[in-house]
Amino acid sequence: MNIKDFVSIRDFSASEIEYLLLLGRQIKAHPGTYIDTLKGKTLVMIFEKPSLRTRVSFDVGIQQLGGFSLYLSPSEISLGKRESVYDVAKNLERIVQGIMVRTFAHEVVEDMAHFAGVPVINGLTDYSHPCQAMADYLTMWETKGNLERLKIAYVGDGNNVAHSLMFAGAQLGAEVWVATPPGYEPRADAIAWAQGRASETGGSCRITNDAKEAAAGADVIYTDVWTSMGQEAEAGRRRDVFRSYQVNSALFACAKPDAIFMHCLPAHRGEEVTYEVIDSPHSVVFQQAENRLHAEKAIMLELMKDVSMGLMRPAAMPELVQA
Repeated sequence: MNIKDFVSIRDFSASEIEYLLLLGRQIKAHPGTYIDTLKGKTLVMIFEKPSLRTRVSFDVGIQQLGGFSLYLSPSEISLGKRESVYDVAKNLERIVQGIMVRTFAHEVVEDMAHFAGVPVINGLTDYSHPCQAMADYLTMWETKGNLERLKIAYVGDGNNVAHSLMFAGAQLGAEVWVATPPGYEPRADAIAWAQGRASETGGSCRITNDAKEAAAGADVIYTDVWTSMGQEAEAGRRRDVFRSYQVNSALFACAKPDAIFMHCLPAHRGEEVTYEVIDSPHSVVFQQAENRLHAEKAIMLELMKDVSMGLMRPAAMPELVQA
């Protein structure tokens, strides 16, 4: 593989995605084999949005590969405000061997990848969440044994998680259904890309406002919070709009008897999903959360393994000036 950055699932071929999923499974099964594969290398983690799973999985993951991590909070950088994305990228490329960015605007990660001479990983933007999708499909592969023609029903807000779930499903030949209230569908460009790509791989991407239609005969039922970070002012209205899209026992019964339940977490039990579903034997949400670690280790290893130390270091040190 020849991957420089991990910005969007759309940037990769099906075989490249499958390779990363296989590598993730191998790392999970034989973690000791990969100790010191990134020895001495540093990943800087830029957080404009807080996260439990992203912070812990990247932090632990790089250390388990023999490297180091450095956490940068919003107050330390304030991307595009205190310092431009260009300046941050050009500073960091001279010091670290990888950059993970979790932010709001997708353009920030795209710009960082364009400007930085070291690999950039999208830890989440308002448009996409590719690392989550890799963990999701790794979990589906583990539990279902096959991804082609797998029917995945996402019920809820057509957000960044839905986008990346659609993108990966289209690449891998899965049948992805997204059920949302009217007006909360995924972005039109995301739908168009997923449907176009699915037509080439034998998969499908279907958008509906009928949650039961999406869930009927599904192998996977997936949901996310109704109100994402940055939308707190809409929380009350969204609870009213999404109430009939709750994943409860009645909706889950529409799926196959051996269907699994997935959620990217954090979950608001009693809102988008009921206790009896998320805490049932069908739920794989914690296996899914663990797989963030293994999927991200595969991504970091593939991107950072060939990045040399001191990327921009001069070929020869100048002679010291004698006093």
